[in-house]
Amino acid sequence: MMRTVQKLKVEYGDFQTPIELAEKVCKKLVEFGVKPDIIIEPTCGIGNFVEAASHYFQSANKILGIELNLDYFRKIVEEQKFLNDKRIEIICKDFFQVDWLSLIGESKEEILVLGNLPWVTNSKQGSIGGVNLPKKHNFQNHTGLDAITGKSNFDISEWMLIQFVQYLHKHNSHLAILCKTSVSRKILNYIYSEKLNLAYCAVYKIDAKKYFDANVDACLLLCKFDSISKEYYCDVFDSLESSVFYRIGYSNKILIRDLITFKKLENLYSKESKIKWRSGIKHDCSSVMEFRKNNDCFINGLGESYELEETYLFPLIKGSSVAQNQTKATDRYILVTQRLVGDSTECIKYLAPKTWAYLEKHENLLNNRKSKIYHNSPKFSIFGVGAYTFAPWKIAICGLYKKLAFRLVGQINGKPAIFDDTIYFLSFFDEKTAYEAYQLLTSPLAEDFYSSLIFWDEKRPIKSIILNSLNLSALAKLVF
Repeated sequence: MMRTVQKLKVEYGDFQTPIELAEKVCKKLVEFGVKPDIIIEPTCGIGNFVEAASHYFQSANKILGIELNLDYFRKIVEEQKFLNDKRIEIICKDFFQVDWLSLIGESKEEILVLGNLPWVTNSKQGSIGGVNLPKKHNFQNHTGLDAITGKSNFDISEWMLIQFVQYLHKHNSHLAILCKTSVSRKILNYIYSEKLNLAYCAVYKIDAKKYFDANVDACLLLCKFDSISKEYYCDVFDSLESSVFYRIGYSNKILIRDLITFKKLENLYSKESKIKWRSGIKHDCSSVMEFRKNNDCFINGLGESYELEETYLFPLIKGSSVAQNQTKATDRYILVTQRLVGDSTECIKYLAPKTWAYLEKHENLLNNRKSKIYHNSPKFSIFGVGAYTFAPWKIAICGLYKKLAFRLVGQINGKPAIFDDTIYFLSFFDEKTAYEAYQLLTSPLAEDFYSSLIFWDEKRPIKSIILNSLNLSALAKLVF
């Protein structure tokens, strides 16, 4: 199949940096006091960063641009763009084939690695048949379920940045790279976990929509290295022009979004909370397991209508409904086949024969669920179910929405409300205890505590590990 221009753009994460932005970045580096001897632009494209660097860093004695795309390389040569600056050398070469150790590792001069690396993940590469990848190995050291559930996915720029960090961290050097904000945190986490040298780190947010027409949280990642410092924090600025920042850093071996606020509320943090936030039910087959009710019939996602016993059917509240505070009523229902994970489902055959017949009719769809968690489990199994699922009172929040919006949810038509797996919830067996917990979670102190931990630019910013870290008993002493 012919590789289209659009496919190539996606494969190489090709977002050419406008000269305006390249100049703003270089100006910021000058203000920061960067005075490199050698400048390396590892994916220089049409050369805008090289051009800006040549103007702003007159003292540099060498500026090296490397570019894989032959069309870009030819464009630079044909336009004789850098003919009059003898410091500049442009090489047409694959990033993954460059001997960076020889180029950087032994140098005694001050180095600046500058530029804009590909904004694409390895899974996206695989989906389009891309070949612009490093040699595959598990550099993130993920094992077991983390690999199965997709945590082994990574941005190509993350791998590239790690290579540079490994070579630069023992030198007097700087790294200044445009990347996704999420990638910048992964690099800080890598430096911290490997206990590499770091003198200073900052992130300057950029308007990716304006400069690249991309809907992504992006930034300039700036790292200063030397041979001794181990300063594992990062100052986050709203823009290249802003002087106001908050500081992310480490406490209790976890990355904190706002270290200053967190330190004020650190007494509320708990590694082993007495309460446990749960995730909603996971079934991976909504067309079979979820319904809308129409009079006495249940209509599944395939558009089929059935009269089923209500023994195993429960009112379903989706993540969007929790986010929009629509939790008092619902016309959605979910088929809950087990009371506990691993329970036999054979009893459905006798207690609700119509339901059993329905499940058997759709057995192929349920058997074809891809996740390995269903392998070697009872027929029609689900996950994320336990005694907590059937509690009459719950406090719920959607993990996908970028807002702390807790909801107090009671029973619907005499049955416990069930959530999908985008929801985290606490369960209670009496209304008074549930309401008191709700008051605590919606207090200003709780909001400040959670906001200091949550990185809102992530795909699923609210996580159970963060929710569970709040000590409600300690909070109650301050609120009540």
